[in-house]
Amino acid sequence: MALVDVLIPTYHRKTGLAMVLTSLLGQTFSDFNVIVSDQTHEEDYYFDSIEIQTAVRALRWHGHEVTLHHHLPRRGLAEQRQFLLEQSCAPYVHFLDDDVLLEPEVMQRMVSVLQHERCGFVGCAATGLGYLDDVRPHQQHIELWEGPVIPEPFDENSIPWQRHLINNAANPLHLEQKLVRNGRVVRYKVAWVGGANVLYDRAKLLDVGGFSFWKKLPPEHAGEEVVVQFLLLRTYGGCGILPSGTYHLGLPTTIEDRRSNATSLFGELIREYEKGKREHIL
Repeated sequence: MALVDVLIPTYHRKTGLAMVLTSLLGQTFSDFNVIVSDQTHEEDYYFDSIEIQTAVRALRWHGHEVTLHHHLPRRGLAEQRQFLLEQSCAPYVHFLDDDVLLEPEVMQRMVSVLQHERCGFVGCAATGLGYLDDVRPHQQHIELWEGPVIPEPFDENSIPWQRHLINNAANPLHLEQKLVRNGRVVRYKVAWVGGANVLYDRAKLLDVGGFSFWKKLPPEHAGEEVVVQFLLLRTYGGCGILPSGTYHLGLPTTIEDRRSNATSLFGELIREYEKGKREHIL
């Protein structure tokens, strides 16, 4: 068993998937396997394309198990993430979106921080390189972790929403220029990091329910990774890190209807979790 299972949900993004798989091939950290769940319709299926097959064969040649699932019907991203989580067995699960490019040392940094902090997750915000010249000092108020990462027990009425601004546009790169010196990894407080590049402690993710709330949502929804990170922050703590070394490809979104947002379930999921813990104690 590898230390990390990399979990990649994908849909209609052959080029993006090929690029993220290639990014994995170049990582300095190597103790991982890969599980991909594709929900592309049969007529547009691309696992057998030369781009994907070459990347998969290269990863396998270097000793990584790569499992490809064609997982239909589509029931939304929360269900797809839950499906991937259920296929995993490693102590850590690394969710990567199919539209990111990673620098070679990203996984090593993330694993090192999660092992040291023993928190729920470590995330790297995905930077939009098209925003490099768009410097936003009004969005760069960053709260650093000076001591160990600890739980932050907020509820649905006290979510630190303003923290998400530092992950917008190219803010992570501009903050990296200011704060990162001599190879230091900077840990900072988050409301959420998004779902593009997040490493989770699998046992802690399962403890808060994972993405099992998918049945409460319509197939078209957003925010599933946000509410999971809310639950982990309040129970185990979590952080973002710089350098992020993660870049958005800028591909068109595959979630066009975002009217239903999983964050609306946060209060209900808190109560369910706390009730379950009380019953377990009794």
